[in-house]
Amino acid sequence: MAASPTLDWERELAGSGYAFVAGCDEVGRGSLAGPVSVGVVIIDAASAAELPGVKDSKLLRAAVREDLVPAIKAWARASAVGHASAGEIDQLGLVAALRLAGTRALAQAAAVVRPDFVILDGNQDWLSEPEPDLFTALADGPGPVGEPAHWRVQTRIKADMTCLSVAAASVLAKVERDGIMADLAGQHPEFGWDANMGYGTAAHREAIARLGPTDHHRRSWRLT
Repeated sequence: MAASPTLDWERELAGSGYAFVAGCDEVGRGSLAGPVSVGVVIIDAASAAELPGVKDSKLLRAAVREDLVPAIKAWARASAVGHASAGEIDQLGLVAALRLAGTRALAQAAAVVRPDFVILDGNQDWLSEPEPDLFTALADGPGPVGEPAHWRVQTRIKADMTCLSVAAASVLAKVERDGIMADLAGQHPEFGWDANMGYGTAAHREAIARLGPTDHHRRSWRLT
């Protein structure tokens, strides 16, 4: 059995001067339909207590995840979930859509408490804006005087398994996205989104081949 996530790294960050730490995780990256969703949970890293029962959302039953949501929201100093639609994924590409969803979540949470540090699950920083190349930077000119620095972002492999703030963010994102897919399933029951959550099961792909994609499918992807 995997060990439960802790606040060990968040407390180390607090000791290094990062008072407010945000855990950040995404769900829906590999789905054929529906949005990508990014959860953000901001905590006071020095004073936050452990939160029993919270684990990476993939390790919890749906009913348990749903029961944890009120406790996570009460525990966090701020929290939010942001989404980017299937159309935005098609238009922007997956990485840029993840960034858009994450930026939306962070903007909402940071309106309550601005984080000093963001822990991002995985090994790819899809949240930070890519550095412009030299020619783009010269063409755009200098940024606004006094422009505030962005929070520091650092990736951490398996952060959803080891860092409690990230595990909590994964639960919020999973529950909210599952709710969206269940609602969409009421409009398109033939695709089984209330069970497969938009992922590419054999039955889902067969339904796409038979009926064609909806506006909620990622049409730029190989769907069948």
